Amino acid sequence: MLWNIMTMDLPHGSRHNGTIRSSNGCWTCRLRRKKCDEKHPVCDVCDALHITCHYAQEKPEWMDGGVRQEEMAEQLKREVREKAHLRRGERTVHISGDRVSVDRMDPCLEASTIRLQRGPDCTLLSNEARQSVAFGRSDTILLTFYLEHLFPFLFPFYRPSLLQGGRSWILEMMISSPVVRQTTLCESSYFFSLARGTADRDVVWEKARDAFELLRESLQVINGSDITVHLHGAARIMASIMQVQRFEIAALSFNNCHAHLSAALALFKQLLDSVGPVEQVGGPGSSFGIVISRLGPTSWILPSQRVQVPSAEQAAFRFSSALLVLDDIVASTMLQEQPRLYEYHRGLLGNIDGTGPAIDLETSVGCQNWALLQIGEIAVLDAWKQQRKRVGNLDVMELVHRATAIKDSLETHLARLDTDPAINPKEDGSLLDVFTTDPYQKSTTSPSQSSLATRVWAHAALIYLFVVVSGWQPASVDMRYHVGQIIELLAHQISPPSLLRTMVWPFCVAGCVAEPAQEASFRGIAEALQPPSVFGTVRKALEIMANVWCNRDAADAASRDLATCFRSQGDLALLV
Repeated sequence: MLWNIMTMDLPHGSRHNGTIRSSNGCWTCRLRRKKCDEKHPVCDVCDALHITCHYAQEKPEWMDGGVRQEEMAEQLKREVREKAHLRRGERTVHISGDRVSVDRMDPCLEASTIRLQRGPDCTLLSNEARQSVAFGRSDTILLTFYLEHLFPFLFPFYRPSLLQGGRSWILEMMISSPVVRQTTLCESSYFFSLARGTADRDVVWEKARDAFELLRESLQVINGSDITVHLHGAARIMASIMQVQRFEIAALSFNNCHAHLSAALALFKQLLDSVGPVEQVGGPGSSFGIVISRLGPTSWILPSQRVQVPSAEQAAFRFSSALLVLDDIVASTMLQEQPRLYEYHRGLLGNIDGTGPAIDLETSVGCQNWALLQIGEIAVLDAWKQQRKRVGNLDVMELVHRATAIKDSLETHLARLDTDPAINPKEDGSLLDVFTTDPYQKSTTSPSQSSLATRVWAHAALIYLFVVVSGWQPASVDMRYHVGQIIELLAHQISPPSLLRTMVWPFCVAGCVAEPAQEASFRGIAEALQPPSVFGTVRKALEIMANVWCNRDAADAASRDLATCFRSQGDLALLV
């Protein structure tokens, strides 16, 4: 079963022979010698195959009866093969008692072989079905809990428009991919047990072992072949790795953080490299866009009105990439290493051509790109400083020069946030606004909250920069100012307080350099979040701070840095 999922892009044989050629339909059906229903703008045949439907009054130039027509025919054949996984995405759902069975449709079936039944069974059937994947009622409860409660709690800033598919891609991924479903169940069962006050770590870790085994087997398939053959499978695996990472971090199990991060980073780089050398395709942003395109096509919800939404793999890859960039940058501050995606930062996070960044971190994690870009730059500067110190040739003038450019950029952006307040959502709008706004999130995570969250990250970045350049000086005027700003934002402006779990790294940075009189403020902010077990990373950050406070007068305190504080707990405590 898993092998078939992971080889979803492998070529298949021809589908049907002897079909009637259309003389008035789309040019795609004419070229493929298929009967076209002539629906506009996309016919049912092309829609079912998820391939390009070419409609035009004039005959296309490539319909020349010669070489160009043959090339287009081959291109369409490739497109049919490459979209095979999407046709597998069509499901037959049977509900019987407390079991839900999901049958995968044979990709060789055309849309004409499907019929919709209504009544007690309400089942979408195919003439031939295979690879039945069943899951029980307890699983459906956990998956619903994840969709309706856990995911919005973990990622409160991620609120895609319903007209762009909303979070539907998560449900599609859970249904269609066992590896995604198992990692989701693992995370959901942990938080569900916490919500009921009946946490059983043995049961949860049993699910975790199942998820790890599925991931291991899936990665083995990809490692043994060209990733372009498994493009969609690779996107699903990457999404699963990021979910496993979030689960383990939530459970305060940091032993595998580095391994998970390395696996996801390697997979991400392979996906971007699969489209060709970065410099030849126009940079990382272009490579990312090409991968997104190949993970399509978008789905037609209302073909007659040309309403399209991203495919599940497109949405999953975009969202997972944002989490990966964040994790990589935060990890680099703890390891005193250059972020491993640093060479991609400007191309992925910068607004190179004026069309917006390829990855928008604000819509996923609540922090605007510029703040995390500069934190990445500070990590690079810190790594450079440590390397130069080891060989004994640190150039202090160069250190200050590079730090000044980062400081100026951060302060300029911060000033801009103060003068350009975020636009709050309208309280009353059109009917369209009702459907495009998440009613459960509207009042809690408005654009003003991501602006405030970005301020928290930026003030923490300046603290981090001062420590890298000037050393451990908690009593300095600059340090006290930025720590005070973060306390003010977290204690009095960020709402609801639970949003703190998306800002644990800056919270910890500020707490580590806090003055004794400020300790109570940090304890109060953390202890206001109940129950503590649900906010595990906040609790971990408080442990790191408390360790620094207890050793404030230690002999080596003057030589301390933030990376030392983060590593005081042993493993890589990824505070995300």
